[in-house]
Amino acid sequence: MPEVVIAKAREGKFNKNAARRVRVAGKIPAVLYGSGFDPVAVEVDPKQISRILFSETGHNTIFDVEIGGKTEAKAMIVDWQREPINDRLIHIDLKRIALDKLLRVKVRVKLLGIPLGVKNSGGILDQVMREVEIECLPANIPNQIAVDVSGLEMYGVLRVADLPHSDAITFLNAEDATVAHVVSIREEAPTAAETEAAAVAAATAATAAEPDVAKKGKTDDAAKKPEAKK
Repeated sequence: MPEVVIAKAREGKFNKNAARRVRVAGKIPAVLYGSGFDPVAVEVDPKQISRILFSETGHNTIFDVEIGGKTEAKAMIVDWQREPINDRLIHIDLKRIALDKLLRVKVRVKLLGIPLGVKNSGGILDQVMREVEIECLPANIPNQIAVDVSGLEMYGVLRVADLPHSDAITFLNAEDATVAHVVSIREEAPTAAETEAAAVAAATAATAAEPDVAKKGKTDDAAKKPEAKK
């Protein structure tokens, strides 16, 4: 049974003050749009939205939106904003979903196993791409793309072409794009502070040496001048 998000239509002006009043009342301002319908301003329960976002399917979860006791649409969360200090949800965008139309969504890539290059050669597994973009019908959206990397040797590369493919989904990323690879452990690069300190030290040393150079040059010049005749 699909999740049901209970929403309440917002009335009046839709400005910052109105949105603030919605949040003070313990709700989140949201907008439901898409599929040729006019956007509808609503307010929703932040706990319910957080539960969806942290579920196994996350923002790819398809649910029913109920407004005024009537099922309005099937929808997904396509965008959300959080307050930067306390990470509280402050706005949600909901998009109407047609079950018979293709969707473009991003899906997490999960790497399984420990590569041979890590176990036998002391390398590290570097995951370059944590999500891939796919196109499929809503019912075919996978929770994640899982792939076994235990066979990767040192400097081995896992590409989009190596991910599990099927007729139900189409990968939109380039097939030769790197998803993960096994690399050697490199010496850490100096931090910005260390680089700046080294530059200051070098400049200080150069400045301290300048008087000696100047003095030496003056002495040499003086030595080259012929003595004045008496």
